[in-house]
Amino acid sequence: MGGEVPKQYQRLGGHTVLSRTLAALGTHAAISEVVVVLNPNDSSLTASALAEADLRHLPPVRIAEGGATRAASVAAGLDALSESVTHVLIHDAARPFVSHALIDRILSGLKTSDGAAPALAVTDALWRETAQGTVAQAVPRTGLWRAQTPQAFALDAIRAAHRHAPPDAADDVEVARAAGLAVAIVPGDADNIKLTRPEDMRRGAQILAAFRGQSEASRMEIRLGNGYDVHRFGPGSRVVLCGIKIPHGRGLQGHSDADVGMHAVTDAIYGALAEGDIGQHFPPSDPQWKGAASDIFLRHAVGRAAERGFRIGNVDCTLVCERPKIGPHAPAMRARLAEIMGVASDCVSVKATTSERLGFTGREEGIAALATATLLGPAGVPG
Repeated sequence: MGGEVPKQYQRLGGHTVLSRTLAALGTHAAISEVVVVLNPNDSSLTASALAEADLRHLPPVRIAEGGATRAASVAAGLDALSESVTHVLIHDAARPFVSHALIDRILSGLKTSDGAAPALAVTDALWRETAQGTVAQAVPRTGLWRAQTPQAFALDAIRAAHRHAPPDAADDVEVARAAGLAVAIVPGDADNIKLTRPEDMRRGAQILAAFRGQSEASRMEIRLGNGYDVHRFGPGSRVVLCGIKIPHGRGLQGHSDADVGMHAVTDAIYGALAEGDIGQHFPPSDPQWKGAASDIFLRHAVGRAAERGFRIGNVDCTLVCERPKIGPHAPAMRARLAEIMGVASDCVSVKATTSERLGFTGREEGIAALATATLLGPAGVPG
């Protein structure tokens, strides 16, 4: 690469390559911790790169001292992981453009194999060279792939493989294969380049420029979830809908406060996170939730979204009932939901409809609610 410092500490678009790689990896929801393996002579450069990275939005980052070979360095990084870790992604610090979509594909491949790694099929003609620099022969490209990282493995399996790793192994797939592990090939990403030569830095600058030219929405991971809930009428003198108490001739029956609107919104957020529903997080069989205020559930769902790097984009809730009339109370409902979720009121919609006297809502036997929630999170490639 040239230059006065190793390539992972050189600057690309105003930030070090290492800090960009940390941001790209660490903001993925499945990453619980990161170990940076470094040459001890570069500790001050690493400290500067970490100081530059926004560690508030990253999982814990630790440092391990590398070895004399690539395999020895990886083994040191594996040994530095927490005991709670079961699977690992091994990634080149000089690949700062790894996307969340690529990580998702790798993790999906890991579900059915000992390991999974991204690669691009070789499409160019291949030649073998003579000592004089001329073409010796053509090499068939069928079945050939260009390897990328991250390469993912069950932690115990790859640790065991590294105990007997070939010292000159090119990557961790070679280490895994030498130990008899099966490694699935998943589609790689053409932008997931490894910065090796000066021209690669120019290509990296072009990728950044293209990325910055995209709209904000295209740079975000967008999650959409739906929620639906029903509660029947029973004895009572009021109902609680979207956090607002409304006088009524009957009350809604449920294990908690039976706030059907807030339950639907909560389930929509859980749905966007692919984390089930309220019943999985707050089982109705648990007596501590009897009569509980539903804002407890909604705050938990919003907190789970924040822990995974998402914020609420907008929420739309529809209440289906003949009575009580929702219109006069809708502004207060919007304000209450917005307050709980920490968003502006114009990000929350509450509206109502009737079922034209059809079905259980038309017979005024209960109230139904439908909700949609949009979650916004970082796309994974730092700008």
